Amino acid sequence: MSFADAHAFAFSLAATLMVTIVIFRAGDGTLSVVPANEYDGDDTAIIGEIDPFAP
Repeated sequence: MSFADAHAFAFSLAATLMVTIVIFRAGDGTLSVVPANEYDGDDTAIIGEIDPFAP
């Protein structure tokens, strides 16, 4: 998925679930999103975070 698609999906999930969402690059080079409390991968793979409570 492209960065724009991943960002839009992460924003939608964050607004719906009201949790912080992490955008990360998987081992095969693709981008994916997951709730921050479920991410247990390498911190250097994180591309960005969407926090629904941030101003």
